[in-house]
Order: sequence, then structure tokens, then C-alpha cells
Amino acid sequence: MPLSRHISPEELLQRHQERYKIQSGSKFTMFGGQPGTSGRSKHVASPYINRYTAWEPIPKYVLPANGVDAKSAYQIIHDDLDLDGRPNLNLASFVSTFVEDESLRLTVENLTKNLADSDEYPALMDIHSRCISILGNMWNASPSEKPIGSATTGSSEAIHLGGLAMKRRWQEKRKAEGKDTSNPNIIMGANAQVALEKFARYFEVECRLIPVSEESNHCLDASKVLDHVDENTIGIFVIMGSTYTGHYEPVEQIAKMLDKYQEETGIDIPIHIDAASGGFVAPFCHPHTVWDFRLKRVHSINTSGHKYGLVSAGLGWIIWRSEDYLPKHLVFELKYLGGVEQSFTLNFSRPGHQVIQQYYNFIHLGLDGYRRIQRNSLANARLLSNVLESTGYFVCVSEVHRKKGLHSYLPGIAEDSDDPENYNAGLPVVAWRLSDDFKKKYPHVRQASISTMLRVKGYIIPNYPLPSDEADVEILRVVVRESMSADLLEQLCDDIVVITESLKSADTIDLAALAHPLQQIQEQSHIARAATSLGSLSEPGSTTHLPQTKSHRHGHYKGVC
Repeated sequence: MPLSRHISPEELLQRHQERYKIQSGSKFTMFGGQPGTSGRSKHVASPYINRYTAWEPIPKYVLPANGVDAKSAYQIIHDDLDLDGRPNLNLASFVSTFVEDESLRLTVENLTKNLADSDEYPALMDIHSRCISILGNMWNASPSEKPIGSATTGSSEAIHLGGLAMKRRWQEKRKAEGKDTSNPNIIMGANAQVALEKFARYFEVECRLIPVSEESNHCLDASKVLDHVDENTIGIFVIMGSTYTGHYEPVEQIAKMLDKYQEETGIDIPIHIDAASGGFVAPFCHPHTVWDFRLKRVHSINTSGHKYGLVSAGLGWIIWRSEDYLPKHLVFELKYLGGVEQSFTLNFSRPGHQVIQQYYNFIHLGLDGYRRIQRNSLANARLLSNVLESTGYFVCVSEVHRKKGLHSYLPGIAEDSDDPENYNAGLPVVAWRLSDDFKKKYPHVRQASISTMLRVKGYIIPNYPLPSDEADVEILRVVVRESMSADLLEQLCDDIVVITESLKSADTIDLAALAHPLQQIQEQSHIARAATSLGSLSEPGSTTHLPQTKSHRHGHYKGVC
């Protein structure tokens, strides 16, 4: 053991100061109270003792002239984010809010890997290929047809790619026949998520929305499809899992109708399946429902890995049943980063760690693990639905809790099987509304008030109208995810009932403050903050044009996700 001499910190600091002066000739010193400083040390023992205190606000919308130490910056942002809701209580979202520790470790280890750089990260690209193969097998793709696909930034990009491929194939066929290509249209239900409508608007395709109704399970009405198609129809978007009520749209029925239509007219209309949620539910819970590549008319399928694929937000997937359905001139060969790869995306660089998370889930959970998780979510959705309807206060619009073929609530009739195939097929979604009897007895109670009061307790449960054709019907909706424990489910049931009963006995005047959805107030607040930070958005004396949202007699609402 060597001997060590005592070191005087004062002498050491003085020596460094003298050395700095000699080398630079500067009068500046490194310590507080001297010329060139503000009188306070840059180093602080506590993150709350820094220059962003009571005498200096945090610069939120401009770059600060001088930064703060990392510890303080972390604490400032951490405290700001404390104002967010708790992800596990965000029952409005389909997006997964839970990541296992091992998956999180893989994420951190690979955080800086670029999915676009195949030459630098060949192992990552190999994992990407494995995921495409696994998904193709899940959706019954035939290896002989050479399926092809890609990871995307959520289902939105995947939908745009699927729609674009259909448009280009239609254009190529029309040009070869010497026909006009200026009026393409695409078919979808009025319940379509906003990403599908965005495709039509962004890529200049006429969007033909088919009305929805209670008879069509509030989604695409197959009986009206042939009334909307013609020779200019590039394809149909069919949804496996409506975001409003969780219903699957009748893919097989629509495919057979289009087969017959082609026999009669010679017009071949492909189907793209938006399986953003259902792509990871149907294979494990409803294997006998035919919706995927088993149907020849299904050319492409997209899904969201970050929904029931159980990956953190930002990952989507799309697969075409064959290379023949992906026009070659849409595919780019890239040599930008040292290698050669084929690419068909709307972006370039993007993080690769989400693909790793997906592959981790595939090999960790396997077929049995995914089946257990998704079936458990459906069981919880059935339990919540049955509790709500048993109160007499509510009627469920979703139907995964009802015996197969039964489409209305009948007291005393319930199925106690754990097999999802014994119930109406759909996502683990519970959509419900106040019963007609309740509304007659307590006309002063609004569903929006229930949503607001649940928000006070920490839950995020939206209240919004059904699609345009049924916009007078409002529903509350819970998305049951993997993280819905039995304890949370029990507490949620109790809180919904207690809040509803408290609103029953409340005075009408007391409820006035709850008459407008909390979301409207929040949206107006965000707009006001943005306008303040950017300065005036219009000339003096004129009216500022704020972003438009869909209007409704009870306020404003955003697209459902």
C-alpha cells in the first residue's frame, strides 16, 4: 500500500488559477464574485438552486443565452412533465404504455441506431426482416408469392404507402388501356380513422365515405359498397377494429361481393386492410375469422406495433402479399450510406430500437404469450361491459361481451366462457352510453360530465360523438390494454358508478361548470399559448385564423385514435 500526501485544495485551486492567467493573459477567474461572472457559481448542489428560480423564468419558447447544468435541466423538464396524466390511466389510447425492463435495456443500448443505415447496422436490418416474416406468417401470407413489407412510422405512414401502391397500380393499368387517370377514388366507412382520410386528401384521391349505422355496427356497411364503386375506384380501405367501438368490418363478405362485381364488370378492385389494432388481436383471439391474405383480394395489410403489438409509440408495419402489388417505380435503390437497399417509405432516418422491441416481444412472448395477453384483455373488456350494463345506467355500443350473434342487451343472458370465439368478434374496447331510461329520469346529467369527473380522479376516458351519420349519439370509451390489472378494473368500475350516482343527486346549477368538455378548454389553452409565443398571427384589427377542428353541438373533438 503506497503512502499518500495530504493535498491542500486551496493551493491546488490557486495553482490552476495562476496557470490559466499565464496561458491566456485573461483577468477572468473561474469563481463567483469576480469579473466576468454573474456572482453565482455555475455548479450547484441542488437542482432547485440555479438561475431559473424566482428571479428568472425558464425560457420556454426561445433558446436561452446560457444553459444550466445537466442535473438542473433534467429536474426542470421532469417537473414540467409531472403535469401529464399517468399513462396507465390513459384509457383513451390504443397505444401501449408498458415496456418490460429487458426490452427497455435493449432500447437504451440501441437508442442511436438508424433503421435507414443498413450498411452500418446489418444485424438490425436482419431483425427487421425476421419481423416481416413473422407478421407474414401471422397473416397467412404464402411464401410462394414472395411477400414484401417494411416498418413504418406508425400505421399512418403504412396506410399512405398501401393507398399509394393501389393508386399507382390503377394508374398504370388505366394508362395501358388508354383510359383517363385523372379521377381516382377510394372507398371507406365514415368511421375511418383520420389517417385514412389524410391519404385521400394528401394524394389527391376522391374520398367516398360510406354511411354507418347501428345496423352496420357503426362501421362500413357492406350492403352499400357496390353503390359507391366504379372503374375509377383504386381500392377499398377495410378496418379490422374500428376505433369507435372495436367492431371488425366484414372483410370476407366485401371480398366476395367484389369478386362477383369483377365477374360482371371486369373491374378489379383491391382491398387494403387497416389492421392497426386487429392485426395483433384477431390472429390470437379470432383465428377462424377470415380477413387476411387467405383472401386473394387482400393486397396489403398494415398494423401498429405500438398498439396491441405491445411496443412503445412510433412503430407501424405494412406487408404486401406479393412484390407484384408494389409498383417497381415506387421502390428506390439507395446507396447513400455505403450499401444498397430497397426502400419504399415517406421518410428516411428513423430510430431502430422499436423494431428491436417488436422482435423481443415476438421471441419472448411467442404465440402462447400473445394469446394469453390479448385474451385476458378481452376478458377484462367483457367484465367491464357486463358491470356497466348491470347497473341499468348504461348501454354498451361495443359487443365483445355478448354471445355470438346477439346484438342487444338482455338482462340475465350472459356467456361465462373464456373463449373469445363464443362472443362477437372485436377489439378489447368498451364503448358505452347512458341508457334511454336514465336520460329520461335524470336529464340534467351529461355524459361529458362523467368524463370530466373521471379525469379529476386521473382517468382519461373520452366522451365523443359517433361518426357523422350518427353524430347525435355520444359514447364513452375505454381501451383495455395489457396493463389493465384486476385491481384497476375493479376500482374503475366502482369510480364510474359512484360518479354517476353523485351526478344523479347533484343540483343542475352545480353541474353548469361541467357542461363543456374539458378537452375544449385545453385545446383553446394550447392555441392561446402558441399564439402568445409566436406573437400576433394576423394584421392589427383583423381576426386571427385559428386551427380548425370538427365542430359539434357539445364542443370540439379530435379524431379518435
